[in-house]
Amino acid sequence: MTEAFSNQDPTSSQGELRSPIHLQRKCWELAAVRKQKSKEASQLAEQMQKTETYIAISEQVTEALETLSGQLFEQELQLIQEKLTIALQEVLEQPLKLKAVAEWKRNAATVEFQIEREGNIEDIMRGQGGSVANVLSVGLRMFALMTLDESEHRRVLVLDEQDCWLRPDLVPRLVKIIHEAGQALGFQIIMISHHDPSTFERYADCIYQFTPTKDGVQTQRIETDWQRDE
Repeated sequence: MTEAFSNQDPTSSQGELRSPIHLQRKCWELAAVRKQKSKEASQLAEQMQKTETYIAISEQVTEALETLSGQLFEQELQLIQEKLTIALQEVLEQPLKLKAVAEWKRNAATVEFQIEREGNIEDIMRGQGGSVANVLSVGLRMFALMTLDESEHRRVLVLDEQDCWLRPDLVPRLVKIIHEAGQALGFQIIMISHHDPSTFERYADCIYQFTPTKDGVQTQRIETDWQRDE
């Protein structure tokens, strides 16, 4: 058995005691770290408790949000039905009503639009020789544009021969509806038509007539009733 002995005095490297200040500073640093870690642990515990509380009611919240979404969607459909029913009756002078039948599947809604005349269902695409589709497509496009973010999408609607299936005497009524809706919603609407320009003079802000010629296309600006009043 071997034993080792040191001749050095354990109380001093050179016969003097070393200052414990560096150890005290280390203790202070560790105490500060401990306090910070305790604070972080307390915050994490609080967050964990909130998370567990949310998880406990998450299913109820999800069901409530789905119910609310469904109610809001039904309200929007009701508004669409009311406004487009008015448009159909004003333009076509027919006792027509728009019916929107919604169905929910996998948290997504599908909508089937129908036309009702005195309790009887009619095909939208064939109703009144296509004039029903003329009127409804304008309204549905406007409602669709209203849902877009204005910072990314300008409210401009281009209608290419939207009056193609309407009788000439009904076209001014459609133009009136489009003009009033555009003003109310802040839309800029460009309507292209083969009908006589006089059909639009009462409601259009500006009319341009394009006439094919042997040299190309002749463009003529036609004065409207709005411009005459200014």
